[in-house]
Amino acid sequence: MMNVNEELKKYIEEKVFPEYSKNEPAHNIEHIKYVINRSFKFADSVDNINYDIVYTVAAYHDIGHCIDPKKHEIISAEMMMKDENLKKFFTEGERKVIKEAIEDHRASSDHEPRSIYGKIVSTADRNNTVEACLRRSYTYGKKLEPDFDDEQLFERAYNHLGKKFGENGYAKFFFKDEEYENFLKEIRALLSDKEKFMSTQKAYIKQLKDEGKI
Repeated sequence: MMNVNEELKKYIEEKVFPEYSKNEPAHNIEHIKYVINRSFKFADSVDNINYDIVYTVAAYHDIGHCIDPKKHEIISAEMMMKDENLKKFFTEGERKVIKEAIEDHRASSDHEPRSIYGKIVSTADRNNTVEACLRRSYTYGKKLEPDFDDEQLFERAYNHLGKKFGENGYAKFFFKDEEYENFLKEIRALLSDKEKFMSTQKAYIKQLKDEGKI
């Protein structure tokens, strides 16, 4: 964080981060902080990177999720562009780069991110543990399908994660990362046995409920 403008950081922490209390658990402030930290890790491998831009893209990328999950990347980018306070920190050209990176971060996007900043946040936004996958797919599914019972939510999670992280899944990763490679092996092994996947998620979700975490 030492490479980020302190005034920018203070503004985002005080005025932007609280907005994430409106999002469901899979896209809350803990997720945003995770993406910020992962973004800095990947940014460190890039020459001449602007850490203020990296931080801002990660900080705003899901801010519109509570409004409409299905087009949250567009809404989040629009909300960032309407934030007049950011004009103190960025040129118009830089704000355009931030906007496009937010728009491009979604795993299911039909195009590759247009800049290195989009590739950074898109990569950082991917889960890198099986537990995070099981939890997020359940809580997000519950928001999208509030009438589903747990068995239906587990079925939805199995199908969704297979399309996303399976051998020909749509989730793209633009940086070499051992954590992610290990995660892919684990999640694909679990997805290869549907019965095991269903029982594993069921047990993990029960544990989280018993602990009052969801």
